[in-house]
Amino acid sequence: MSRKPIFWYIRQLKRPVFTTHELAAVSGRSASNVVQALNCLAKNRIITKISRGIWADAESGKVSPYTIVPFLLPRQRAYVSFISALHLHGLVEQIPQVITLATLSHTKTIRTAVGVFQLHRIDPRFFDGFTWYKGTGNFLIAEPEKALIDSLYLSTRKKKQFAYFPELYFGGKFDLKKAMRWVEKIPNHKIRVSVAGKLKKMGK
Repeated sequence: MSRKPIFWYIRQLKRPVFTTHELAAVSGRSASNVVQALNCLAKNRIITKISRGIWADAESGKVSPYTIVPFLLPRQRAYVSFISALHLHGLVEQIPQVITLATLSHTKTIRTAVGVFQLHRIDPRFFDGFTWYKGTGNFLIAEPEKALIDSLYLSTRKKKQFAYFPELYFGGKFDLKKAMRWVEKIPNHKIRVSVAGKLKKMGK
């Protein structure tokens, strides 16, 4: 077993957020040993426990909820979409109370020390149209057009889910024709027709 303190390995990762699994791998220690060391650091406010298996270096300052998105589902990808993405793209002024993510996993809510996340499952054939936020590599986010279509897609599949939209501000970044192309890629015919109708009513 390495004699270096666990905090030494945390600093070697060179980022504010990390996981128990990562530290166990780089330190060569057992997960239980790592958790014990991390709980001790958290007790002394050197690090912060974000959620089960997810931690943050307290000295890094306030951690953005979006920063931990890639860590919520370590074995699967998830991207920021729906109302949250529309807000980040400037199409919705109102700040969402929860962060909404598109995923291939089961729909569920994850509560953490820095925010609440709602994960919504979409068809694997429609899991596309996202990129790294502002090229930072911190988290994946849907393009403006895909974020809107994801929202309309979900409102059709689930009762009252996203039935109400805050006021939308369509600007130069939004391409209605591109949004329609995303509609055409919706696998389910019934949902595709419904979303197309909703988009036409919203106009631009």
